[in-house]
Amino acid sequence: MSTSCFDREDETFVVLVNHEAQYSIWPHWKAVPGGWTAVDGVKGDKKTVLAYVEAQWTDMRPKSLRDWMAAQPSQQPDNAAA
Repeated sequence: MSTSCFDREDETFVVLVNHEAQYSIWPHWKAVPGGWTAVDGVKGDKKTVLAYVEAQWTDMRPKSLRDWMAAQPSQQPDNAAA
């Protein structure tokens, strides 16, 4: 049975980010897939890169949704002005 490179503890990974500010880890030797960009200076073992992703990706909503929600008028209850 073969082991996926994503399951190997001795693999070296990079961190990727897409246009929606979503993160992923990726084996350093594989070509970066279309739509993703490697984060400069972030490369290491699985534990290291996952810690980076956890620290950076604090809002799981896609960027387009966050932007849309920020542009919506504030929804205040009718009795808030009273």
